Amino acid sequence: MASTTEQLFEPRQPKRWALAREQAENLAAALPPLLVAAEQLASAIVLGVHGRRKAGMGETFWQFRRYTPEDSATAIDWRQSAKSQHLFVRELEWEAAEAVWFWRDGSPGMRFSSSKDRPTKIDRATVLALALASLLVRGGERIALLGGESKPASGRVALRRIAHSLADLPPGDAGLPPDAPVSRHGSLVWISDFLQPLPEIEARIRELAHKGVRGFLTQIIDPAEEDFPYIGRVRFEGPAIYDNTVFGRAQNVRTSYRARYAAHAQAIGQLAQRLNWVFLRHRTDKPAQAALLALYGAIGGMRAQRGF
Repeated sequence: MASTTEQLFEPRQPKRWALAREQAENLAAALPPLLVAAEQLASAIVLGVHGRRKAGMGETFWQFRRYTPEDSATAIDWRQSAKSQHLFVRELEWEAAEAVWFWRDGSPGMRFSSSKDRPTKIDRATVLALALASLLVRGGERIALLGGESKPASGRVALRRIAHSLADLPPGDAGLPPDAPVSRHGSLVWISDFLQPLPEIEARIRELAHKGVRGFLTQIIDPAEEDFPYIGRVRFEGPAIYDNTVFGRAQNVRTSYRARYAAHAQAIGQLAQRLNWVFLRHRTDKPAQAALLALYGAIGGMRAQRGF
């Protein structure tokens, strides 16, 4: 039975908020299996592409090691040394002013799948984001969700924090990364279907690039969106009522549709190339492992070029 408080206040909530809460709860309920799938996917990838954890200047504790004659006496951690017969030095983790930020598009269109045998775009995007985050924390990287409340951090806690944050994101967001603080020289992993208007996408990319951010864009594609296999009278329904379109003979627009879809992706790819960003494309009918390898390798390659 519902509590008195729920009986008094819940019916007064606007329907759109009730629907948003229900959708968020459904997504949260599906998150544990997605996280498990992401961990399994990450485990299939060989580590060592670009881990950068090493001793040096920084503020984060890394490890204790035995004292050597080359070490200064001020470097000795006397509390740890008192626990044994040996002297120990407290090493700190080297930290560049860089972190890996994540943004996964959660707009309504990302919930599309043209077949029950394929994941929705948002599920594939979430698995890829979490799998990549898992690989990065295993390599000592610091990660965070762009626009989230938590600062970049390393370790499994940071991974779980991102997983829960993705579940808590309200459905119906604009799909574009928020205008939130991001560390200069940081990296942004932006996973989306990139079907927003091109001027909006370009403006956001340029804003981020102007801040010194390096971007790794991954377009998630449902096969039907790219191939347009429809024949005859077809009704296409979008998130809003004004998005509905009916074609009497859908095959007649296939050629023009494919050309426009390809041109949209090509424009984003060319912009990314000019800004020294990376643009990858992934279809949901292809193995997720291939996309993860490409994305993980791209981050490692760019880090190597920049000396990290």
